[in-house]
Amino acid sequence: MRLIKHFFAAFSLGLLALSAGATPANPQNGVDYRTLEKAQSTDSGKKVEVTEFFWYACPHCYALEPSLHDWVKKQGERIVFKRVPVAFRDSFVPQQKLYYTLEALGEVERLHGKVFSAIHAERQALNTDALITDFIVKNGIDKKKFLDVYNSFGVQTKAKRATQLQADYKVDGVPMIAIGGRYITSPSIVGAAMGNQPETALHTASLQVMSHLVARAEKEMGGNGKK
Repeated sequence: MRLIKHFFAAFSLGLLALSAGATPANPQNGVDYRTLEKAQSTDSGKKVEVTEFFWYACPHCYALEPSLHDWVKKQGERIVFKRVPVAFRDSFVPQQKLYYTLEALGEVERLHGKVFSAIHAERQALNTDALITDFIVKNGIDKKKFLDVYNSFGVQTKAKRATQLQADYKVDGVPMIAIGGRYITSPSIVGAAMGNQPETALHTASLQVMSHLVARAEKEMGGNGKK
Protein backbone atom coordinates (compact mmCIF):
# COMPACT_ATOMS: atom_id res chain seq x y z
CA MET A 1 0.00 0.00 0.00
CA ARG A 2 2.84 2.38 0.90
CA LEU A 3 4.50 1.67 -2.47
CA ILE A 4 1.28 2.53 -4.31
CA LYS A 5 0.95 5.76 -2.33
CA HIS A 6 4.53 6.70 -3.22
CA PHE A 7 3.83 5.94 -6.89
CA PHE A 8 0.77 8.20 -7.05
CA ALA A 9 2.57 10.92 -5.08
CA ALA A 10 5.45 10.83 -7.58
CA PHE A 11 3.02 10.79 -10.51
CA SER A 12 1.15 13.83 -9.13
CA LEU A 13 4.39 15.71 -8.60
CA GLY A 14 5.34 14.93 -12.19
CA LEU A 15 2.09 16.44 -13.44
CA LEU A 16 2.60 19.49 -11.27
CA ALA A 17 6.10 19.93 -12.64
CA LEU A 18 4.81 19.66 -16.20
CA SER A 19 2.15 22.30 -15.57
CA ALA A 20 4.61 24.54 -13.76
CA GLY A 21 6.97 24.46 -16.75
CA ALA A 22 4.23 25.29 -19.22
CA THR A 23 3.95 28.89 -20.35
CA PRO A 24 2.71 30.49 -23.60
CA ALA A 25 6.38 31.02 -24.48
CA ASN A 26 7.13 27.36 -23.73
CA PRO A 27 3.82 25.60 -24.41
CA GLN A 28 3.41 21.99 -23.36
CA ASN A 29 1.30 19.29 -24.96
CA GLY A 30 -1.72 18.49 -22.82
CA VAL A 31 -1.48 21.83 -21.04
CA ASP A 32 -1.42 24.70 -23.55
CA TYR A 33 -2.45 22.64 -26.56
CA ARG A 34 -3.52 19.15 -27.53
CA THR A 35 -2.22 16.80 -30.18
CA LEU A 36 -4.84 14.87 -32.11
CA GLU A 37 -4.47 11.10 -31.99
CA LYS A 38 -5.16 11.04 -35.71
CA ALA A 39 -3.72 13.92 -37.73
CA GLN A 40 -6.15 15.36 -40.27
CA SER A 41 -5.23 15.85 -43.90
CA THR A 42 -4.79 19.41 -45.14
CA ASP A 43 -4.70 20.86 -48.64
CA SER A 44 -2.50 23.92 -48.10
CA GLY A 45 0.59 22.65 -49.87
CA LYS A 46 3.84 23.74 -48.24
CA LYS A 47 2.13 26.29 -46.03
CA VAL A 48 0.78 25.57 -42.56
CA GLU A 49 -2.99 25.34 -42.45
CA VAL A 50 -4.59 27.25 -39.56
CA THR A 51 -8.30 26.65 -39.01
CA GLU A 52 -10.58 28.58 -36.70
CA PHE A 53 -13.68 26.74 -35.49
CA PHE A 54 -16.21 29.40 -34.53
CA TRP A 55 -19.87 30.26 -34.02
CA TYR A 56 -21.23 33.70 -34.84
CA ALA A 57 -23.35 33.81 -31.66
CA CYS A 58 -20.39 32.92 -29.42
CA PRO A 59 -19.29 35.97 -27.38
CA HIS A 60 -15.78 34.56 -26.98
CA CYS A 61 -15.41 34.19 -30.75
CA TYR A 62 -16.53 37.79 -31.13
CA ALA A 63 -14.02 38.95 -28.51
CA LEU A 64 -11.14 37.04 -30.14
CA GLU A 65 -11.88 38.17 -33.71
CA PRO A 66 -9.93 41.49 -33.79
CA SER A 67 -6.70 40.08 -32.34
CA LEU A 68 -7.01 36.90 -34.41
CA HIS A 69 -7.46 39.00 -37.56
CA ASP A 70 -4.28 40.93 -36.75
CA TRP A 71 -2.37 37.72 -35.97
CA VAL A 72 -3.38 36.14 -39.29
CA LYS A 73 -2.31 39.27 -41.17
CA LYS A 74 1.05 39.22 -39.39
CA GLN A 75 1.71 35.61 -40.49
CA GLY A 76 1.68 36.67 -44.14
CA GLU A 77 2.50 33.87 -46.57
CA ARG A 78 3.50 31.41 -43.85
CA ILE A 79 -0.03 30.08 -43.37
CA VAL A 80 -3.31 29.38 -45.11
CA PHE A 81 -6.11 30.54 -42.82
CA LYS A 82 -9.54 28.92 -42.91
CA ARG A 83 -12.71 29.25 -40.89
CA VAL A 84 -15.15 26.48 -40.04
CA PRO A 85 -18.54 27.44 -38.54
CA VAL A 86 -19.64 24.80 -36.05
CA ALA A 87 -23.05 23.29 -35.38
CA PHE A 88 -23.45 21.80 -31.92
CA ARG A 89 -27.21 21.84 -32.53
CA ASP A 90 -29.47 22.04 -35.58
CA SER A 91 -30.26 25.66 -34.65
CA PHE A 92 -26.66 26.57 -35.57
CA VAL A 93 -27.11 25.54 -39.21
CA PRO A 94 -28.50 28.89 -40.52
CA GLN A 95 -25.33 30.66 -39.37
CA GLN A 96 -23.19 27.92 -40.91
CA LYS A 97 -24.97 28.52 -44.21
CA LEU A 98 -24.61 32.28 -43.76
CA TYR A 99 -20.82 32.03 -43.54
CA TYR A 100 -20.49 29.77 -46.56
CA THR A 101 -22.83 31.99 -48.57
CA LEU A 102 -20.73 35.05 -47.74
CA GLU A 103 -17.68 33.06 -48.79
CA ALA A 104 -19.26 32.03 -52.11
CA LEU A 105 -20.30 35.63 -52.81
CA GLY A 106 -16.88 37.05 -51.94
CA GLU A 107 -18.34 39.05 -49.05
CA VAL A 108 -16.50 37.59 -46.04
CA GLU A 109 -14.01 40.44 -45.82
CA ARG A 110 -16.78 43.05 -45.85
CA LEU A 111 -19.46 41.38 -43.77
CA HIS A 112 -17.89 38.78 -41.44
CA GLY A 113 -17.14 41.36 -38.77
CA LYS A 114 -20.50 43.06 -39.32
CA VAL A 115 -22.32 39.80 -38.56
CA PHE A 116 -20.47 39.54 -35.25
CA SER A 117 -21.22 43.18 -34.42
CA ALA A 118 -24.90 42.86 -35.34
CA ILE A 119 -25.31 39.92 -32.96
CA HIS A 120 -23.18 41.06 -30.04
CA ALA A 121 -23.19 44.87 -30.20
CA GLU A 122 -26.61 45.50 -31.77
CA ARG A 123 -28.35 42.49 -30.15
CA GLN A 124 -29.75 41.11 -33.39
CA ALA A 125 -30.43 37.37 -33.20
CA LEU A 126 -29.59 36.43 -36.82
CA ASN A 127 -30.46 32.83 -36.05
CA THR A 128 -33.19 32.12 -38.62
CA ASP A 129 -33.31 32.21 -42.39
CA ALA A 130 -35.66 35.21 -42.34
CA LEU A 131 -33.58 37.30 -39.90
CA ILE A 132 -30.39 36.51 -41.77
CA THR A 133 -31.92 37.39 -45.14
CA ASP A 134 -33.22 40.71 -43.81
CA PHE A 135 -29.76 41.56 -42.47
CA ILE A 136 -28.12 40.65 -45.77
CA VAL A 137 -30.52 42.78 -47.84
CA LYS A 138 -29.93 45.75 -45.55
CA ASN A 139 -26.22 45.33 -46.25
CA GLY A 140 -26.60 45.70 -49.99
CA ILE A 141 -26.85 42.15 -51.34
CA ASP A 142 -29.67 41.22 -53.70
CA LYS A 143 -32.19 39.00 -51.91
CA LYS A 144 -32.69 36.51 -54.73
CA LYS A 145 -28.97 36.23 -55.38
CA PHE A 146 -28.34 35.57 -51.69
CA LEU A 147 -31.11 33.00 -51.28
CA ASP A 148 -30.10 31.13 -54.43
CA VAL A 149 -26.65 30.55 -52.94
CA TYR A 150 -27.83 30.16 -49.33
CA ASN A 151 -30.18 27.34 -50.31
CA SER A 152 -27.85 25.78 -52.86
CA PHE A 153 -26.58 22.22 -52.75
CA GLY A 154 -23.01 23.54 -52.58
CA VAL A 155 -23.60 25.53 -49.39
CA GLN A 156 -25.55 22.70 -47.76
CA THR A 157 -22.69 20.31 -48.58
CA LYS A 158 -20.14 22.68 -47.05
CA ALA A 159 -22.24 22.99 -43.89
CA LYS A 160 -22.39 19.21 -43.54
CA ARG A 161 -18.65 18.99 -44.16
CA ALA A 162 -18.07 21.59 -41.45
CA THR A 163 -19.95 19.49 -38.94
CA GLN A 164 -17.86 16.47 -39.94
CA LEU A 165 -14.64 18.45 -39.50
CA GLN A 166 -15.88 19.55 -36.09
CA ALA A 167 -16.18 15.87 -35.12
CA ASP A 168 -12.84 14.91 -36.70
CA TYR A 169 -11.02 17.62 -34.77
CA LYS A 170 -12.93 16.76 -31.58
CA VAL A 171 -14.13 20.33 -31.15
CA ASP A 172 -15.90 20.61 -27.80
CA GLY A 173 -16.05 24.39 -27.58
CA VAL A 174 -15.33 27.55 -29.53
CA PRO A 175 -13.29 29.41 -30.46
CA MET A 176 -10.83 26.61 -31.16
CA ILE A 177 -7.81 26.80 -33.46
CA ALA A 178 -6.29 23.86 -35.34
CA ILE A 179 -2.71 24.06 -36.57
CA GLY A 180 -1.40 21.89 -39.38
CA GLY A 181 -4.18 19.34 -39.00
CA ARG A 182 -2.44 18.04 -35.88
CA TYR A 183 -2.57 20.50 -32.98
CA ILE A 184 -5.47 22.31 -31.36
CA THR A 185 -5.50 25.15 -28.87
CA SER A 186 -7.88 27.82 -27.60
CA PRO A 187 -8.19 30.53 -24.95
CA SER A 188 -10.02 28.02 -22.72
CA ILE A 189 -7.28 25.39 -23.08
CA VAL A 190 -4.51 27.91 -22.42
CA GLY A 191 -6.53 29.53 -19.65
CA ALA A 192 -6.91 26.29 -17.69
CA ALA A 193 -3.21 26.47 -16.80
CA MET A 194 -3.13 30.25 -16.34
CA GLY A 195 -5.81 30.53 -13.71
CA ASN A 196 -8.12 33.50 -13.37
CA GLN A 197 -6.95 35.97 -16.03
CA PRO A 198 -8.71 38.65 -18.11
CA GLU A 199 -9.92 37.45 -21.49
CA THR A 200 -7.49 39.76 -23.28
CA ALA A 201 -4.60 38.06 -21.49
CA LEU A 202 -5.91 34.66 -22.59
CA HIS A 203 -6.08 35.91 -26.19
CA THR A 204 -2.49 37.13 -26.07
CA ALA A 205 -1.33 33.83 -24.60
CA SER A 206 -3.31 31.78 -27.14
CA LEU A 207 -1.83 33.68 -30.07
CA GLN A 208 1.64 33.11 -28.65
CA VAL A 209 0.95 29.36 -28.43
CA MET A 210 -0.40 29.43 -31.99
CA SER A 211 2.80 31.10 -33.25
CA HIS A 212 4.83 28.40 -31.54
CA LEU A 213 2.72 25.66 -33.12
CA VAL A 214 2.96 27.21 -36.59
CA ALA A 215 6.75 27.22 -36.27
CA ARG A 216 6.67 23.65 -35.04
CA ALA A 217 4.45 22.56 -37.92
CA GLU A 218 6.77 24.31 -40.38
CA LYS A 219 9.72 22.45 -38.94
CA GLU A 220 7.90 19.13 -39.18
CA MET A 221 7.03 19.91 -42.80
CA GLY A 222 10.68 20.67 -43.55
CA GLY A 223 10.13 24.43 -43.74
CA ASN A 224 12.12 27.27 -42.36
CA GLY A 225 10.07 27.98 -39.28
CA LYS A 226 11.95 28.46 -36.05
CA LYS A 227 10.66 26.85 -32.91
